[in-house]
Order: sequence, then structure tokens, then C-alpha cells
Amino acid sequence: MSESRFIAAKDGLRLHALDYGDRHSSRLPVVCLPGLTRTVEDFAVLAAALANERRVLSLDYRGRGRSDYDPNPDHYAIAVETADVVTVMAALEAMPAIVVGTSRGGLIAMTLAAERPELLAGVVLNDIGPVVDIEGVIRIKGYVGQLQHPESYQEAAEFLRHSTGNQFPKLGAADWLAAAKRGWREEAGRLVSTYDPALGHTLQGFDPDKPFPTLWPQFDAMAQVPLMVVHGANSDILSSATVAAMRVRRPDMEVLVVPDQGHAPLLAEADTIGAIAAFAAKCDARAAASKTIVRISVAPSSAGIRGTAPPGQTR
Repeated sequence: MSESRFIAAKDGLRLHALDYGDRHSSRLPVVCLPGLTRTVEDFAVLAAALANERRVLSLDYRGRGRSDYDPNPDHYAIAVETADVVTVMAALEAMPAIVVGTSRGGLIAMTLAAERPELLAGVVLNDIGPVVDIEGVIRIKGYVGQLQHPESYQEAAEFLRHSTGNQFPKLGAADWLAAAKRGWREEAGRLVSTYDPALGHTLQGFDPDKPFPTLWPQFDAMAQVPLMVVHGANSDILSSATVAAMRVRRPDMEVLVVPDQGHAPLLAEADTIGAIAAFAAKCDARAAASKTIVRISVAPSSAGIRGTAPPGQTR
């Protein structure tokens, strides 16, 4: 079971999180951070499984899921979203935590390592690293915000299969339909995406001839943090060469390669969930041995926390 929680960001925008499990558990909490256009729904299977033993939070960034949309698309930025994550973790008393970050969520995790390392008791990077492959960014830029109002979930499923099917060749029609239902929702008699189409603004300045800056300093900031990488074998965002370079810097880094999946692995298969659960248990043991299982207190936003059903979206 999960409960929706609503927290005010520092600028007043309302942020949504799903809260699973026992919030008084002695085990470390897990905080799940989704990809660029993704929502809490991507972690439904993983969070429910992990919640048998510990508290799990999954977050909707501003402009996604049930969080408010930001009227200024310039705020859809890593720095702003990292600050939002800290606000949510503080307000819900989930510090320190094991962070599971998919794609953009992993970039945020690395940013936290550089800025607030005391908040991290472990990190799982889901198909992301300090070097982002250009081919994947080109692919993602090609579909973000392109199908805002499909006529049906079936049309949305076909759109997803066409745009990302080569990353997940083993998914069937039912899988793509389920993915469509995570990416769109019914509102006022039509289907709308579960993210603000203005998120496309974040990729407008992308130039394939000018690769993104690497994040090796942020990666190296995790030197004292237990680290696991989940790598989609078909990924066009995280290359095997980057994983190898990460291992040179972190020989103790755990790596799980997920066959027949690309960017980003679904984190819904028993083997993957089992590996993440085992990693979390190791983080528990390490924290207990060093007596670092403490709850860091940071004052939440004065607007408070609400656990009620959300009002209408702010667009």
C-alpha cells in the first residue's frame, strides 16, 4: 500500500510523492527518482517489493505526474529538481537514504553526492553515468512532447513502440499498452501526457556536435557511498565503455547488466529487484556498522505537507 504525500517546494509549487512501507522502520529508506519525463508509476513494482522490509518514497518532479507544472520552463533544470528532492526528503524525514535514480534521477543523485553527500547511504544508478551518449539524447529529443493528445491508448502504445522498440525487443503488445497507460492519463475526455510538454524546452539547446559536459567530479564525489549500476544491455545512453571507466574509478561498484532492455531498465523483474534488495541490505549493514543510521533533520517548507487527494493540475 502507498499514500500520496504533497510537499511545498521552496518556491511554493506543490510536489507529489508516493510513500510506501513502514516509515518507522530501522532499515534505511529508499528514495526513487525517475527519468526526464517519467513519474512515480515507473517504480510501482520495485517500490512495493522493497516496502516489505523498508520505507520507500518515489517522487514526481515538478511538471510530472501529480506535481504542479511550473509556469517557467527554465525551472525544469537539474539544480532546481535537486533542491526539490532535498526538500521532499527533509519534509518526509527520509535522510539519509538509498537513492535509486533512473536516468535523470541518477544525474540528480550524483549532484547530491557533490552537494549534500551526507544525505546518501547508497546509490543505484539505473542506466546512467558520468558520460551520456549522444545517440540516446538525439532519440529522446525526437519524441519528447511530440504526441501530446493521442486518440487512444493503443495509438500511444504504438508511438512508444516505434520510438523505443529497438531498446526493448522482447516487450509485447500488452507491455507497450501498459507503458502507454503510465505515460498518458484521461483528463476532460481526452488523453494527455503525464508530463508538461514544456519539458521539451530542456533539450532545445542540445547540439549533437557539442556533447554534454561529463560528470566525473560528481561521480567521484560518491567515493565513500555504496554504489550499484543497472545497465541495459541495449542502452544508447550508457555505454559499456563508460561502465568500464566507472569501474576503474570504483572497483567495488556493483554492476547488473539487464539483457534485452535498453534505456532505461524497467526494474520490474524478480532478478533485478532481488539484486537491488540485496544491495540495500548491504547498505543497511554498512550503516549499522558505522552507526550512521540517523535521521538528518532539515526544516521542511512552511507550506507544509498534505496526504490528501490532489486538486487539479497547475498547467
